Order: sequence, then C-alpha cells, then structure tokens
Amino acid sequence: MEDLQAVFIDRDGTIGGTGHFIHPKNFTPYPFSKEALDLLKENGIKTFACTNQHRISKGQASIEDFLDEFEAFGFDDAFICPHGSTEGCECRKPSLGMLREAAEKHGLDLTKTAFIGDVGSTDMLAAHSVGATKILVLTGWGEGSLTQYRHKWAEIEPDYIAENLLEAVKWLIQQ
Repeated sequence: MEDLQAVFIDRDGTIGGTGHFIHPKNFTPYPFSKEALDLLKENGIKTFACTNQHRISKGQASIEDFLDEFEAFGFDDAFICPHGSTEGCECRKPSLGMLREAAEKHGLDLTKTAFIGDVGSTDMLAAHSVGATKILVLTGWGEGSLTQYRHKWAEIEPDYIAENLLEAVKWLIQQ
C-alpha cells in the first residue's frame, strides 16, 4: 500500500496484554510487537495508538501513563479515550472522535489508513465508518469477535484476519 499514510493500532489484546486492563507500568507487549512496529517505521508508515481506556476516568491510571508507554514503544502519536461507555463522549470507539482528531492533527485522509485491532464491535466498526483498511488480529478478544460476538458487527467484513500484529503488518506492507 504505497499510499498508506498511517496505521492505527489498538492496545489491549493487540500490542500485548490479555484484552483486559493492565496499568502501563505492568503492561508487557507480545514478543513480536516491537518487530511489527519497527517494520512499519522502516517502511515510512506513521503509527498511532488508538485505545479506549475507561479506567482513566476511574482514577486507576492517567493519560500521561499511557502517553509515556506509547512513546516508549515508538508510536508517532497516541489517541486515548478516557471515558466510560455510559459517558456519551465522541471519542470512545466505535465513535470516530479519536480518528477525526488524528486526521486533523496529522493531515490524514482516513481512507488511506489502516486499523489493526482485536475487537470487531469497536476497532472494526470505527475503521469501517471512515473507510480505513480493517485488520482483525486473533490475539486478545479476536477469536471471540469472530465467534460469540460476531453478531455485534455482522454487517462488516474485515479486509484481513491475522494471527497477530506482526502478521497484520506484514500483510499490510505486501499490499
């Protein structure tokens, strides 16, 4: 994808962890995540973390904790929704606030971006709404997204289903 401007990457269950909340100081990326992020950099593709983190609104972590973590991982920028699902914000995936903010801040055409995540009902719906390439990884909640939760995003097909972040990135670069 030579016109690919950026890749949005979900955190929990995609970069590492279990799909459940883990504080940034205790969060461990999967063994292949650094290689995947380095591969995007080597190909001149910007990387943006895009994550719902409602525990911030509960005071269990700060936006700064996450920003520091993503900077340490080598992301170009990070977009973080700190709100709970009942707060009615515009940023919580599948809402498009974070993607729109990234597009404005970095001059992106969102149809020339990709989204890699493990949750169909948030990551894939958000990506679909802006015309981004949708890649579902099977780590984290990925398997469940394709089976018991498939009804929550039944009208959408991912562009690619990858074993993990590294396979997703390799597929993207080969397109």
